[in-house]
Amino acid sequence: MSELMKSQIFYEPEKMQLEEKAVPIPKPDDVLIKVKSVGICGSDVAYYFGNSSLETSDGKGPLVLGHEFTGEVVAVGGEAKSKGGFSPGDRVVANPVQSNPNSYWSQKGLSNLCNEKRVLGVSVDGGFAEYTVSDYNWTLKLPDHVSYDQGALTEPLACGLYAVNNLKAEPDQCVVVFGPGPIALMMVQVLKSRGVEQVLLVGTRDYRLEAGAELGADHIINIKDQGSPNYVEDLGEFIMGLRNGELADRAITATSSLDAIHSALEITGKHANVVIFGLPGDQDIMQVPILNTILMDKTIRFSWLAPNTWEEAVQLISDGHVDMDKIISHKYPLDDLVDGITKVRNREDNCTKGLIQVSE
Repeated sequence: MSELMKSQIFYEPEKMQLEEKAVPIPKPDDVLIKVKSVGICGSDVAYYFGNSSLETSDGKGPLVLGHEFTGEVVAVGGEAKSKGGFSPGDRVVANPVQSNPNSYWSQKGLSNLCNEKRVLGVSVDGGFAEYTVSDYNWTLKLPDHVSYDQGALTEPLACGLYAVNNLKAEPDQCVVVFGPGPIALMMVQVLKSRGVEQVLLVGTRDYRLEAGAELGADHIINIKDQGSPNYVEDLGEFIMGLRNGELADRAITATSSLDAIHSALEITGKHANVVIFGLPGDQDIMQVPILNTILMDKTIRFSWLAPNTWEEAVQLISDGHVDMDKIISHKYPLDDLVDGITKVRNREDNCTKGLIQVSE
């Protein structure tokens, strides 16, 4: 193995360069991974275009981005081998949120809230390189029949799964998912795999809504384009028409849109749960009609990252309950990362989910 590797190094907004740097040396609790596939996340787009700060000490680069990745183990630290059972040749996916397993919050089962966590591709180097390291405590083996491309989307699925778990949806209920992006398309599939009777997918782009219908959504609703065959002017009335005058039981916002958050509160009924998942801007303020929310005995729940959902997420992919191949729309080599990030941001060619294939 060469001592140098190709890496896409992010320095500052709209400045990222393909360079050679030293292959990282695994610590005792690390595995060294030859990276195969990496998903382009909306946060990667935000970092690159300067809409969000990194979690480095100064919020800036240089840093190798990329936190949704799979690969092959090529070297193993002593502890990762003896305690983790990892060996060269293992096919793996990394949970990038790598907390201290012994911290107060990790011991409570909420590793997402650990003050000592590092995040691959956000606070330390991640997957947009030929090699990277991952703590064995936060590394999972992939079943042989799950492709590296499919497995690269485990991280967004794990996050979406945590949000769906917080929703506490029941089979006979009506659930509304706002924002038909990649994670929402995964959420729809998880909800249907759990037998939820009515899943409505709401958005503004028909090509994504139609992908949701193909993946199991019972109703797709375009709330913006009046020329769309899926256009609905009044979402609340539409839902009540489906449900003999009742509003939705559950709603989840897989979008940063404040309008979607406010709509989720409006179109949910008595004893409803509303989960806020998509990340708004730093200055965004959520408006809650407090009295009406109290009188309807609603619960508003926020959802952050993916504690204790990774094994289930891998299993959902393995069992075919979540079809990643229909979500991945564009693939690029590592050299074309900037082009891929730009096309994802601009939604060129009906882009739903972009993927970087680092090696065969």
